[in-house]
Amino acid sequence: VLDRTKEPGAVGEPLYQDVLTALVESGPRPLPRVIGGRYGLSSKEFTPAMVLSVFDELQKDTPLPHFTVGIVDDISHLSLQTDNQSWSEPQVVSRAVFYGLGADGTVGANKNSVKIIGEETDLFAQGYFVYDSKKSGSRTISHLRFGPDPIYSSYLIEEADFVACHNFGFLERFQMLDIAAPGATFLLNSPYPADEVWRHLPSDVQSQLIDKQLEMWVIDANRIAREAGLGGRINTVLQTCFFGLANIIEPDQAIAAIKASIQKTYGKRGRAIVDRNWAVVDASLDGLERVALPTEVMGGRTMRPVVPPEAAVERVTAAIMAGTGDLLPVSALPVDGTFKTGSAQWEKRTIAAEIPVWDPEICIDCARCALVCPHAAIRIKVVENEEVLNGAPGSFKSKIWEKSEAERLIVQVAPDDCTGCGVCVSICPAKSKEVAKHKAIDMEPITLHLDDERDNFDFFLSLPEYDRTRIRLDSVKGSQLAQPLFEFSGACAGCGETPYLKLMSQLFGDRIVVANATGCSSIYGGNLPTTPWSKDAGGRGPAWSNSLFEDNAEFGLGMRLAFDHHARSARHLLEEMEADIGQLATDVLAADQSNEAGINQQRDRVEELRRQLSHIGTIEAKRLGELAEYLVTTGVWIVGGDGWAYDIGFGGLDHVLASGRNVNILVLDTEVYSNTGGQTSKATPRAATAKFSAGGKTTAKKDLGMIAMGYGGVYVAQIAMGANMTQTIKAFVEAEAHPGPSLIIAYSPCIAHGYDLGEMAAHQKMAAESGYWPLYRFDPGREDKGDHALHLDSRKPRIPFKEFASTEARFAMLARSQPEVAARLFEEAQRDIDDRWHLYEQMVLVERTARFGDLEE
Repeated sequence: VLDRTKEPGAVGEPLYQDVLTALVESGPRPLPRVIGGRYGLSSKEFTPAMVLSVFDELQKDTPLPHFTVGIVDDISHLSLQTDNQSWSEPQVVSRAVFYGLGADGTVGANKNSVKIIGEETDLFAQGYFVYDSKKSGSRTISHLRFGPDPIYSSYLIEEADFVACHNFGFLERFQMLDIAAPGATFLLNSPYPADEVWRHLPSDVQSQLIDKQLEMWVIDANRIAREAGLGGRINTVLQTCFFGLANIIEPDQAIAAIKASIQKTYGKRGRAIVDRNWAVVDASLDGLERVALPTEVMGGRTMRPVVPPEAAVERVTAAIMAGTGDLLPVSALPVDGTFKTGSAQWEKRTIAAEIPVWDPEICIDCARCALVCPHAAIRIKVVENEEVLNGAPGSFKSKIWEKSEAERLIVQVAPDDCTGCGVCVSICPAKSKEVAKHKAIDMEPITLHLDDERDNFDFFLSLPEYDRTRIRLDSVKGSQLAQPLFEFSGACAGCGETPYLKLMSQLFGDRIVVANATGCSSIYGGNLPTTPWSKDAGGRGPAWSNSLFEDNAEFGLGMRLAFDHHARSARHLLEEMEADIGQLATDVLAADQSNEAGINQQRDRVEELRRQLSHIGTIEAKRLGELAEYLVTTGVWIVGGDGWAYDIGFGGLDHVLASGRNVNILVLDTEVYSNTGGQTSKATPRAATAKFSAGGKTTAKKDLGMIAMGYGGVYVAQIAMGANMTQTIKAFVEAEAHPGPSLIIAYSPCIAHGYDLGEMAAHQKMAAESGYWPLYRFDPGREDKGDHALHLDSRKPRIPFKEFASTEARFAMLARSQPEVAARLFEEAQRDIDDRWHLYEQMVLVERTARFGDLEE
């Protein structure tokens, strides 16, 4: 009896027990031997070879009474051995495997290919798709089967007739030709033409191409998609090439079906988008080139280890990163389920087609590029002694820092960690006066700079960090001199959420704990195998945990209560031992920890306190030594998206705001449920289209900030980094300093908004200028100084909502499909903006200004 479950503590699995019960209750008769087995746990494969191993076990004289198949159980030794060479698939079945990059459209295109073949031919079709929970940029693997008979192979392909690699960088990291059958076709998305590509292939890849006598084809899908205005969506190009090479369906018939699918999928978005996709289909086969394979390996690159030898990661993490996690034995898994932070730095995905290149000659030292980078892939450092740069690679760049001859500024990209979103370029204000369209940061093909920038970034990491006590952390430049402790996440290219988390880690990362609601931020923040939350050279960094979607606010409040309890206990013990410890105890208890210098001094005092306590043999001294770390201030940050804060977790959020406790809440407001595909939330604005609001949302966005302000003692800020960077930083600093609850609502551009996220800063600015996203800070502490608690940081609306909405597909789609409905909802949305701005003005006692409706009249 095979069960696809494991019930810890039970005498047997459910189906096994049902069978035993049925046999016993059927009456007195000789009972057969019943053996229970487990299979398919956690989506483990269940192949014909495993089925055979089960029957082999049953044929033994003394078979195991319980067994597991599909895993290596080296703890209880109940797993069965399998021989993967004991079976093969029918030759009439065509098998194709596609290696894609998350968000490049590969999975969607292959699902469409299965549909086309199933509907346009007499063949049966099947597709399995393997990918992790990264938001984008991870490896996806599509397994497609086609054949004249029904396909019952409910397992992944182990030998393929067609292999496609949609990202050239994969060749350096993964042995993807291991799956290719002798004589198979290999399609490669390559920036190099057929006559140049061979010398750029790793030697291992060259060997397999020759040994297996593969038929190799290349196409520059990125160039074709880019020239057609499709950005990184290369799926249509490579789907067309697959049908041109696979001989499963006539190419002309396939192209007609692909175009029909494009019309169905993108028709609502306008004729221009359909035409661009059709143009890509027509250009694809013309760009396809066959590679004449040499007879021997020639000067190929060396494959880089997926996990570098110096990486301090667990065996489990390393195996999952390498794509071999399924081969791990049970004993390899950590007993307590904890994993080290800072592991994302070892992934080195190399997924960008273009990376930013810095020109120090025209740089104005503004540090904006580093601030807005969603993945901490572009950074700045200032070295105080130019001699530190001795031994730098020849291509390493630096410049004088703010007219100081003694200090040098470095702006450096991490080429393997950059996603190529281009946000840094769009935000850069420094333009060349001599060269048109040349900025201090420009995007250039990664193939021209990869090796040099790898060496440069390694050297950059070896340079010392700037002294935090000398930094003005409430400024753009100062904040970016602080080391980011949130880096290289799996978020989408151009993500609007991660810059806020990175900034938070730079300002307070060495002394905070994070309670993260389930959502995008928990997936790219705590997703196996790696985590972007990191630590500094002293081993300090954010401690991160995730509970549920609905209880995150309470979860974070519990952290605050626990820290406060431990701190009170430590202070109480220290007060009782003050006579034994002396002046040090007085200094610790009276310490000012309101700035970096004060916190560092308190850490030194606590270390000295622990040293003294180690020489006191009392129970109280031992207990105080265990609690001493709580004498250093610790911030609690509760982080989540609008689906949590506005909807599912709002009750808990309201409870925490009313508690008066010193917690900081960061709401990453994308205005939809981003993690589950863009469904409507109470943060979705009127007139926007989203899942469950395809005809445009007819109600206004909840004003979460106004609700929080109603408590009076809650610090509230509404921010948008691209609209006002200084205000964003000040809001974080003030929220952390506020002694009670703090709420920051951060406008976070998302792919669900429907525009190029490389331009997200410009959209944030336009959102603020239209009044759609007013910037403000409500600080109850100002009232003690005779000032108004509410401070408006953005000016009165200067452009109508309609002008802003027309730049984003979530609004523009409705205008195209239902123009009359859109016009009505846009008018109501403008009224929402006017009314809210009027209310805020009244709160700060500013005389009302004219509304846009009045201006238009």
